[in-house]
Amino acid sequence: MKFDKILNPVDGSEHSRHSTAYAIELAKQFGSKIILLHCHSRFPVVLSEPYFQQAVNEIMKASETLVEPFEEMLTEAGVDFEARILEGLPGSTIAEVVRIEKVDLVVMGSRGVSDFEGLFLGSVAHQVLHKSDCPVFITK
Repeated sequence: MKFDKILNPVDGSEHSRHSTAYAIELAKQFGSKIILLHCHSRFPVVLSEPYFQQAVNEIMKASETLVEPFEEMLTEAGVDFEARILEGLPGSTIAEVVRIEKVDLVVMGSRGVSDFEGLFLGSVAHQVLHKSDCPVFITK
């Protein structure tokens, strides 16, 4: 089995940090490239200029700030990676990236920033399991 491309969706949670550590180890073992992905909420379409552009800038700045520590982890580990920040619902967007990029494996956290008590598997991880065309490795 070979994993040329590993998709690592992150949301800034501790579960995401763990999943990135696992993705790094797998990438080193298989010589894989990691696609680091963050999905942000939709841009507000009800705002007019200049408020719309201000909202877009704020969302993008927050997303870049969130992704930065993960990029640092990947850089320090010396693995090949690309970072992507996309707009949309995470479950659907992740599955779409899997298809478009021909991803071989998704490595993601079991729960995200909401981390509901008692929930075995987060709703995004559950959606990705059912919508993705490749194996999904879920970490705690």
